[in-house]
Amino acid sequence: MELRVIEKSDTELRIEIGGEDHTFMNVLKGALLETEGVAAATYDLNPEQSGGQTDPLLTVKTEDGVDPIDALEAGAQNVKDKTGAFREAFTSA
Repeated sequence: MELRVIEKSDTELRIEIGGEDHTFMNVLKGALLETEGVAAATYDLNPEQSGGQTDPLLTVKTEDGVDPIDALEAGAQNVKDKTGAFREAFTSA
């Protein structure tokens, strides 16, 4: 997975996430929306309307005082924790 920062401000982050598709992006977006301090999270994966862009662009908007990179890190950790718990439950079943 390759990450490329497109734009960053105090309360907004746009990054390109190389090699991912709707499956991962929906999970990450959902985890971000559950993250404290995140006001909005969305992604765009539509090459025909995006001038040929094929990798998803993730946009994270946060409340004042919350760094969007910290919010992204917290959301990614949430995904990691949930998938680990699922893996443990699945292998013990």
